[in-house]
Amino acid sequence: MAVAIAIAAAPLTSFASSLEDEQKSYEQQAQQKKQKSDEIQGQIENFSEVKRQLDEEADKAIAEHKQCKAALDETEGRMKENSDRLDVLGKDYEQKSDRLGTRVRDIYMHGQISYLDVLFGAKDFGDLMTRMDLLKRVIHDDYELVHTVLDEKQEIETRQAELEKDKKTQAEEEQKTRAAREVMEQKVAKQKALIEKMKSDKAVFDQQYDELMAASKQIADMIRGSHYRVEPSSGGGSGSGGMIWPISGPITSEFGWRTHPITGDQRFHSGLDIGGDYGIPVHAAQGGTVTYAGWISGYGNTVIIDHGGGITTLYGHNQSLAVSEGQSVSQGETISYCGSTGNSTGPHCHFEVRQNGEPVSPYGYL
Repeated sequence: MAVAIAIAAAPLTSFASSLEDEQKSYEQQAQQKKQKSDEIQGQIENFSEVKRQLDEEADKAIAEHKQCKAALDETEGRMKENSDRLDVLGKDYEQKSDRLGTRVRDIYMHGQISYLDVLFGAKDFGDLMTRMDLLKRVIHDDYELVHTVLDEKQEIETRQAELEKDKKTQAEEEQKTRAAREVMEQKVAKQKALIEKMKSDKAVFDQQYDELMAASKQIADMIRGSHYRVEPSSGGGSGSGGMIWPISGPITSEFGWRTHPITGDQRFHSGLDIGGDYGIPVHAAQGGTVTYAGWISGYGNTVIIDHGGGITTLYGHNQSLAVSEGQSVSQGETISYCGSTGNSTGPHCHFEVRQNGEPVSPYGYL
């Protein structure tokens, strides 16, 4: 962006007309920035709606994953309880196995005769019936003992198998829902990052719009006011050749049409960009009178010098200024210090030469 202010001895009507044309140009550019900002705002709203839908899908995926995770945790909890139960049953199994082994060894060693001895040793019929009842209970207990041990063993094995099967199924389901959740969370994060970038882009266009409108207002003030006008300088050069370079450095951007380094738009570059370091002195290209020393939107800290004969020079993006309005300067005198204020991507001196308000190539004057 550039605000070109030509303060020279040309007729006031011509000067005002040039400023009005430049004001219209900046207002047109401002409207273009506003249009781009509005377009991005519409895109932000569309992407925000997409993000809202993604949020809903992500919430659903998160809920499904939590449900599967809870089921898996519950199964693992049951397996823990079952493991504890298995320890108890294992000890009970060992005890009953020992009792059963003792009973078997007793039968093996003494044989069934021990039961007959018990029966035949009865003193009378009543004693016989009592002994028979006792024998039935012993035999029944032996039977129950064996089957209890076997049933409990079967119960342990069945429960363990069921839990292992449940755990495997639920673990697979939990893994799938976790993967789906992660995918949705990544989509939401990408959409959020995209929206944030678009908001940042919109902020850039809004800032450029504000700067362009500020430049338009500044030019309008210059058209209405008279405090920028000074008498033509009598100490300046002829305005054709004889100028010196304001700083020594490489040309980083030529005069003419170029791609703007910040906005990416094709724009007419009204001067030369000369690379330099922060704080190095910027010298007057030719003697004359300082007609402006201050901030101009886009240019940052700016100095404009009237050299007479309709020729002015402009020095932009300065870190600081060393002169003031109305001051006479000599060729080579330090007028400012190199910087990167305004719309700039690095320290340099933006150097313009204008003839009757129109930008011309500085090469013809250097």
